[in-house]
Amino acid sequence: MKITSNSPETTGELAAFLAGKLQPGDVLTLEGDLGAGKTTFTKALGAALGVTKTINSPTFTIIKEYAGDLPFYHMDAYRLEDTEEDLGFEEYFFGSGVTVVEWASYIEDFLPEERLDIRVSYEGEDARSFFFTPRSSHFETICEEITNEYISD
Repeated sequence: MKITSNSPETTGELAAFLAGKLQPGDVLTLEGDLGAGKTTFTKALGAALGVTKTINSPTFTIIKEYAGDLPFYHMDAYRLEDTEEDLGFEEYFFGSGVTVVEWASYIEDFLPEERLDIRVSYEGEDARSFFFTPRSSHFETICEEITNEYISD
């Protein structure tokens, strides 16, 4: 499923709509080139989940934890390419919060099977395309709701 956003505000609305559907233990993966909008989307998602602290990329710390309506975990796996070390991902993936993993392809072997994969593509100065791939019936339902909200015939 593809959703196109033409502004950071629309991206924030999309993230907030998705946040309203999430539950404890949900895992979202984000892929896309540098500057595609992964962290912008994550900031809006976290804010919609009640995070009041500034969310920024955890590139050098790998994982950042935030308090909100649900615990919010933001991972950046960019520096973990070719790692075989288990860094305790299960505590996050199967815990009581929502986890967002940027550059998730670098830790593919550690990811839970049930998740929502999101690829972000740069389309222009403010335009971004979001490609959603649900990997469970829970996320299929969410994607249907997003489609009903954002795609009109």
